[in-house]
Amino acid sequence: MATTTFDVAINALYDRGVELTQLRYVVGIAREGNLGRAALALHVSQPALSYALRTLESELGVRLFERHRGGVTRTPAGRDLVRDARHIVQLADRAIEVAAAHANGTAGVLRVGFEASGAAALTTRARATFARRFPNVRVEPKRFDWGGEAAALRQGLTDIAFVWLPNETEGMRLTVVHEEPRVVGVAASHRLADRGQLSILEINEEPLMWTRSAPRAWVDWWAVNPRPDGSEPRWGPTNDNVEEMLEQVAEGTAVCIAPASMPDYYGRSDLRWITLTDVEPLQVALAWMPDHETPLIRRFVEVVDELTT
Repeated sequence: MATTTFDVAINALYDRGVELTQLRYVVGIAREGNLGRAALALHVSQPALSYALRTLESELGVRLFERHRGGVTRTPAGRDLVRDARHIVQLADRAIEVAAAHANGTAGVLRVGFEASGAAALTTRARATFARRFPNVRVEPKRFDWGGEAAALRQGLTDIAFVWLPNETEGMRLTVVHEEPRVVGVAASHRLADRGQLSILEINEEPLMWTRSAPRAWVDWWAVNPRPDGSEPRWGPTNDNVEEMLEQVAEGTAVCIAPASMPDYYGRSDLRWITLTDVEPLQVALAWMPDHETPLIRRFVEVVDELTT
């Protein structure tokens, strides 16, 4: 870690036995020009302040203030020390403010995980609202593929995430914040492209895109396996991410099942999206690891709660 001017100044003063409180006293005395008024402003007794000043002058080996009936006047050494002491006190106060901001969740970095379209518009609204409310926090979106947002939480790659359910969420704290229908994506030239709605059984014979990059239970839920009639989907090509999936669907190789918000985030003129009428909707949860909960995470949860209630 780089050494700052503040570090150098403080270390030099500590080497001489000077404490930050003593510098605050000197600044206060110079500001008031009178020990009595300075003691009131600093919330200490006048004898204690006089003793602290004498001790500091003795430690430094130089007189800082000339005493007279009307109060005190800075000596040349006092003028120089007060100038630098004022700067050091300001830096110290700023450092304390920064530390407090981190402690109460108003500064720092918050990594927000999501998959594909996340929780639709809520994902972006939550980050934007949080960023406006806490401008000293850098909010970093972290995108993951096919259920990977839950694993990323466990691995510490993200602090909080919008997790598509079902997923492996054991040990996490989570709250469902979004729900949306599922749709089937087909090529624009597909025989079903003009349909507004479909039953899952109507695509039984269509090759279905799937992935080996997600847990099998996750794959089966998205594929609706088994189907209501007990049949298994006709498995088509595999993919590792959304872009690969959509490219193969657009060329007519297979169909895919996705959230209804998918076309809003991955719009393509060579695809058509059709609502599935008889499958359960996607639920999205805001999830985080309780052992790693921070004030920043709690603040983000509060923002999402406000946006969804």
